[in-house]
Amino acid sequence: MSDLLHDPLGVVNVGPDLFVASVERAGAPVVSLDWRPAGDGDPGLAWTLAALTGDATDPEAAGSRVDAANELAVERMLAARAVLVDVAPRADAVWPELWAGGKRTLTHAGAPIAWARMCDPMKGTLVGAMLYEGWAKDADEAQARLARGEVALVPNHDLGAVGPMSGTISPSMPLFVVRNPVHGNTAYSNFSEGIGRVLRFGAYGGDVIERLKWLAGTIAPAIKTALAGLPDGVDLKAIQSQALLMGDEVHSRNAAATALFHMAIGGALAGSPFDRARARAALDFIAATSQFFLNLSMAASKAIMDATHGVERSSIVTAIARNGVTTAIRVCGLGRRWFEAPSDTPVGLYFPGFRQEDANADLGDSAICETAGYGGQSLAASPALVQLVGGSVAEAIAYSREMVHVTWTRNPVLSLPNLEFAGAPAGIDVRKVVDTGIRPVLTTGIAHKQAGVGQIGAGIVRAPMACFTQALAALATEQAAGCGPKTGD
Repeated sequence: MSDLLHDPLGVVNVGPDLFVASVERAGAPVVSLDWRPAGDGDPGLAWTLAALTGDATDPEAAGSRVDAANELAVERMLAARAVLVDVAPRADAVWPELWAGGKRTLTHAGAPIAWARMCDPMKGTLVGAMLYEGWAKDADEAQARLARGEVALVPNHDLGAVGPMSGTISPSMPLFVVRNPVHGNTAYSNFSEGIGRVLRFGAYGGDVIERLKWLAGTIAPAIKTALAGLPDGVDLKAIQSQALLMGDEVHSRNAAATALFHMAIGGALAGSPFDRARARAALDFIAATSQFFLNLSMAASKAIMDATHGVERSSIVTAIARNGVTTAIRVCGLGRRWFEAPSDTPVGLYFPGFRQEDANADLGDSAICETAGYGGQSLAASPALVQLVGGSVAEAIAYSREMVHVTWTRNPVLSLPNLEFAGAPAGIDVRKVVDTGIRPVLTTGIAHKQAGVGQIGAGIVRAPMACFTQALAALATEQAAGCGPKTGD
């Protein structure tokens, strides 16, 4: 760089590489700087951003108040724990409101969305849930009832829950119950169905329904029985932390975490009076399903981030969720509002016979993992995943380093070996995203755009910038009003 600055023909290029090729052809050395204008190139947004940036000389400045709020929010995030304490045999035992007013209710991933706007995989999933519950005799009747609005549709997040891909939970499905003993809140998730033709990708044939019934009748009671022999439950955050040292990023790769969970419950289940054949079948299923822990990782992240949410003025993102049409974020100091923008299609490797044109837009609640520091934030920990998503180890490390620029802190218990055991970046800050122009990286599975085809690949996607610019504007409005919404608003 010093030689370049002393060369009269040297060029430092800032921003787009419009003139780099011509300068290089002329034989001059070029250094390109990756620079983006603040505020996503919008002058008004840049001024808004400046007003919300901390001023160390004035603790009463709006930005300084946001900084102080973020410190408190992140303190809650780092202190939070996530312990699997129980399995609820039926979701409606936890949420009686699934039958509120006598109206049937199903949940779904992402922000609220009407039936008519839903992507095909989510529609297929809801049809499957109708058949599972016996609310329709066939798919045609299920679709007709859903189209007429006879079934209420509620986002998982509104019930303190999360679900992968389409994410649907129906009243008689079992739930994982995850407790945060530090702050006293609880989060929930449905169960992994394994791979192949599964409900979460929109399949709803007889084989799918039978597997769901088997999960409810075998896997759920087996894990519930094991937990009865573990009075302290299963520490999911500890498993997540250890799995990062074993090659998972605990979102798209959960092989190590699933093995650790298998170890955690295996002895207790073996020593219980639970039927031996069913116990063996349950443990075999978990062992054969490397992504089994994903639902638990999501529920653990939800328990952590719900404890973080609700600090007045904070700009920390506490949820990222996708319904297959839009990606939406929730922000710590902005209540229950969602800030949405059209979802991008993931970029990655596709299974044989499939192309990007076959892919649905990004889908599922699983990006809650990124908000807690896993997934794209921790991609440097998972060289094995890189082969699946079509990148290199160097790129994986670069993603985690890049995320440092849009997060508030590092989580010291989430060590990344390939970054000299530095803590994973955690606490996505809306202001930093808009300031740098760097969109948060999400690791993700890729669903076919037609219901029932299933997963067709895996890759990387970035959350849309418009979510963050909308949230920044809302945060500025709240600051101007002198206060933000209280917890639960």
